[in-house]
Amino acid sequence: MKIYKVGGAIRDSLLGEKPKDSDWVVVGSSPEEMIDNGYRPIGKDFPVFLHPKTNEEYALARTEKKTGYGYKGFNFFFGKEVTLEEDLSRRDLTINAIAQDSQGNIIDPFNGRDDIDKKIFRHVSSAFEEDPLRAVRLARFHSYEHLQNFNISSDTKEIVKKIVDSGEIEKLSPDRFWSEINKSLISKNSTAFFEKIISLNISKFFMPNLTIADCNSSIFPDIKWAELQFNNGFLLNGCLPIPKNFNQASDLLKLLIKINKNIKMDKLNTIIQELNVSRNTKLINNLLVLKCLTEFKSFIEEILEAVHEIDFTSLKDIEPRKIQDNKDSMYNEILSRFYE
Repeated sequence: MKIYKVGGAIRDSLLGEKPKDSDWVVVGSSPEEMIDNGYRPIGKDFPVFLHPKTNEEYALARTEKKTGYGYKGFNFFFGKEVTLEEDLSRRDLTINAIAQDSQGNIIDPFNGRDDIDKKIFRHVSSAFEEDPLRAVRLARFHSYEHLQNFNISSDTKEIVKKIVDSGEIEKLSPDRFWSEINKSLISKNSTAFFEKIISLNISKFFMPNLTIADCNSSIFPDIKWAELQFNNGFLLNGCLPIPKNFNQASDLLKLLIKINKNIKMDKLNTIIQELNVSRNTKLINNLLVLKCLTEFKSFIEEILEAVHEIDFTSLKDIEPRKIQDNKDSMYNEILSRFYE
């Protein structure tokens, strides 16, 4: 058997970037041979194995055939006769269809290196059209800092349009679509992903209310999501499986944007208590970098600092039915200094 490093690791190396992880393809082997050599099987739909020492993933070379809808609608064939080029031919983009052997030789049957030099995203074959997830992933690649200056080739744009017009993206699971969103939020240039799914008309399926892509004010994914929600009227939830901490960031931002120097004290009291400042201090401070809070950022920070002075230990001796009234009074005492 022969083992090749493939995909994004080769692409990134050729771009002078340190790969985050490596993918490997094994040609001329079988599941039985892999297991005999100490590899641990983990693949359900096709043979993928963990290396006995590095725990990196090694997949048997395979081909695929479209048999149904969505990104799961494929039958895979693997066997010792499947060649490296056949395996590479099923990949999405030419820049991801490059391999390297154990001697460091580059195998590039689809001219991916030329497209890297030209900064072009180009599909390997018409099979790109068969997997709707590839259109979403193509948009996500724009969020990578070292790929942000790449452009989509005109023929690949046509294929993406066919995918969108077919409606197959709607057949993706919300979890899978969110996974691509989450990966883009982790990347440095998250705004670029949302710009692309808008311009390619992909957003209409799971994020129909998305019109403004800007979300790069923070480095934290949950804060980026909160900013994106603000810029789109907090209307992006839909059927997406948004994590609890992302929703929490958005909910706190909804409260923070209500604070201004003309707010009435009773309303401010209610907002501050809903913010649960003592528990959410770190998250609130992370949100304060957002542009939508710039005008009253100093005012909010002064209020938060004052609220931290409140000593709630005395409440332990208060009757339960009177605790809220006492808390309201304690907050009012602190907040009144901002109305003198």
